[in-house]
Amino acid sequence: AELLAQYGGVAPKQAEEAHSRVIDKVVQDALDRANLTEKDLSAVAVTIGPGLGLCLRVGVQKARRVAGAFNLPIVGVHHMEAHALVARLVEQDLSFPFMALLISGGHNIIVLAHKLGQYTQLGTTVDDAIGEAFDKTAKWLGLDLRRSGGPAVEELALEGDSKSVMFNVPMKNHKDCNFSFAGLKTQVRLAIEARKIDAKCPVSSATREDRRNRADIAASFQRVAVLHLEEKCERAIDWALKLEPSIKHMVVSGGVASNQYVRSRLNNIVENKNLKLVCPPPSLCTDNGVMVAWTGLEHFRVGRFDPPPPAIEPDDYVYDLRPRWPLGEEYAQGRSEARSLRTARVHPSLTSIIRAADSLQQQTQT
Repeated sequence: AELLAQYGGVAPKQAEEAHSRVIDKVVQDALDRANLTEKDLSAVAVTIGPGLGLCLRVGVQKARRVAGAFNLPIVGVHHMEAHALVARLVEQDLSFPFMALLISGGHNIIVLAHKLGQYTQLGTTVDDAIGEAFDKTAKWLGLDLRRSGGPAVEELALEGDSKSVMFNVPMKNHKDCNFSFAGLKTQVRLAIEARKIDAKCPVSSATREDRRNRADIAASFQRVAVLHLEEKCERAIDWALKLEPSIKHMVVSGGVASNQYVRSRLNNIVENKNLKLVCPPPSLCTDNGVMVAWTGLEHFRVGRFDPPPPAIEPDDYVYDLRPRWPLGEEYAQGRSEARSLRTARVHPSLTSIIRAADSLQQQTQT
């Protein structure tokens, strides 16, 4: 949190150093609090992507050291699948197929979960994710970033008039389920400049009029950002029901899912479609170890894991890190004209890898 406030966002090298400094203690604390030692473990689960390569490496190295020292199988976990599946830990009725909207600082995707490890991507972001837009808005409004931008904007928005600044809803003319927050960010920045708001002056020191202006922008931004989510989710639910008519649940997870305004607005949309909204508690929405452990457990149960690594690995060992790793296969109708994703160095999707492995297993058995 201190690093976020200091750099106004994530600084990869500093984040890697912070990870390295605390990972041994964090793992040991988790074992101590569970009253376990490594000898009691069945396997080790670790995030291998997507995310910052420098930070992923710290976790993977630690996981392989533990697994190697105690001869434990290792399960590589997809970060976004973990956000979706942790809902199954808290909602006993949540069975496949279901929908999931995953919204965080780095990701903005809506998927149809057919079964464990198999997803159809109905929509994704063409540029920035909603969490990044919340963080930038918080920074420009001079808010306290120590607990990240989302909660800070949500709190200030309660004081503002959400109709006072007429921002345009992104991608109104695109008949797909993709998201875009870059243009909305630009609108917010221009509104801040027009009202001569100085981000260097914290909101706690602002005059009454200045604070009201900031609150109005926060409320107006939040309303339009969430309206964009609502419109795309509504269409995605219609698409999903055509593909899997038996869907009963929609999961909303990721850091932004802990925003109460987001939850209440999306709940209206989901209920209107006769589905049930499932949101993990806020502690399981933001990035956490529980979701990775749970996802590792789900895959471990069905035999998807790697054998224990050697106790000592060579210095030049190349770790399996997947910084850019799609979760599902893209739905044909959802392909975006606007999206110009760099496809170089994108790992094949989790779904395509699992389908290929399952197919190979079936051929071997026959």
